[in-house]
Amino acid sequence: MPNMALKKTPMPEQQPSIRNKNFSEVATGYTKEMAVEEAKRCLNCKHKPCVTGCPVSVRIPEFIKAVAQEDFALAYKIIKSTNSLPAVCGRVCPQETQCESKCVRGIKGEPVAIGRLERFVADWAMENIEKKTEKVKSNGHKVAIIGSGPAGLTCAGDLASLGYEVTVFEALHTPGGVLMYGIPEFRLPKAVVQAEVDGLRDMGVDIQTNMVIGKILTIDELFEDGYEAVFVGSGAGLPNFMKIEGESLLGVYSANEFLTRINLMKGYKDEYDTPIKKVKSVAVVGGGNVAMDAARCAKRLGAENVYIVYRRSEAEMPARLEEIHHAKEEGIEFKLLTNPIKILGDDKGFVNKIECVEMELGEPDASGRRRPIEKKGSNFTLDVDCVVIAIGNSPNPLIRTTTPGIEANKRGCLIVDEDSLKTTRNAVYAGGDVVTGAATVILAMGAGKQAAKSIDEYIKSK
Repeated sequence: MPNMALKKTPMPEQQPSIRNKNFSEVATGYTKEMAVEEAKRCLNCKHKPCVTGCPVSVRIPEFIKAVAQEDFALAYKIIKSTNSLPAVCGRVCPQETQCESKCVRGIKGEPVAIGRLERFVADWAMENIEKKTEKVKSNGHKVAIIGSGPAGLTCAGDLASLGYEVTVFEALHTPGGVLMYGIPEFRLPKAVVQAEVDGLRDMGVDIQTNMVIGKILTIDELFEDGYEAVFVGSGAGLPNFMKIEGESLLGVYSANEFLTRINLMKGYKDEYDTPIKKVKSVAVVGGGNVAMDAARCAKRLGAENVYIVYRRSEAEMPARLEEIHHAKEEGIEFKLLTNPIKILGDDKGFVNKIECVEMELGEPDASGRRRPIEKKGSNFTLDVDCVVIAIGNSPNPLIRTTTPGIEANKRGCLIVDEDSLKTTRNAVYAGGDVVTGAATVILAMGAGKQAAKSIDEYIKSK
């Protein structure tokens, strides 16, 4: 019998007053019984609208039907046929605006908890399925992947499964890209990412770290080394700043640096020598998922007061509703319709205040959100000893400035053909944040799949 409950099966979570003091995962995952109960809410629609909302076309009703029948191994096999990183996607994908937004059950209640079920299946597989990934026989062709984030890992996995000899070049000392340095442990455990990376190595993918393409090697030199195609999935790791007075003071971080010190360099662990100044009050400027991550990390590091400073209202915030909800539960204070105009410091050069003005919303701008307008004479200050700027990132210009023939738009994003993801340089493809600007993990993965298909077609046509 189908489960006609109007609400999703609740996800077990740590209590807010406990979790805001540790870096363990907030959501603890469905039990077997919870997963089966939730799976039975799926109507297995004939037209499968949920699949149209998934950038990697997961066969959603099929895997959920397998869960309802308690065949979790089959469910995992179905998911993996199109999604190479299910444990990651089940945790960080914005399902509410993608697959779940298309779910028929959402018309008169809450949609099926597709993301929670995907996570359950992936976690079950990690615990119960002995992975014996066999390397596919080489087809004799070499492809280079620049960047080991979600786009690069997906492209590498798809090409390796077709027999290509794939080398991934990662600039940092640990593969995983934003999955490792950007998303905190309490949202995405690093062991989950490492397991996915290890799976690629088992397939024969060669992952080389500390390899900054554009400095150590150029794309031209990769071609000289016998690579027949290159995929650029280097992300958008260059932080944007507000260009206001005081951004050079001690105690001002870009969100990239702040999160990298914490996540990749284990700044939250006492045994790691990763200096992050212990602070009392933190202002995080921005309203996206990165801002929520930084604010929640600051709280866990012991800050008494953590403010989200955002120039629009909550309705315009780009962060996931779940992340906003969790941040509020954990004691983060939201200063909405508030815009920083100056960061103030003491006589030693350390931050001690941030000056802001109140805002009001006018007509929609090019983004579709209502434009914030300053209220004259509304200036006020917040006492803070740390400011984290989380207003977005741009692609690093290193690759495009060292590769003749590659063109970028005015935002620094690489220009590609929409269908093939081929850049303006022959045999060079690109996808993910380096093309779109900062976006979601699943969209980057979709680009990686699309590029792998195009690279395969290109090499076979030579």
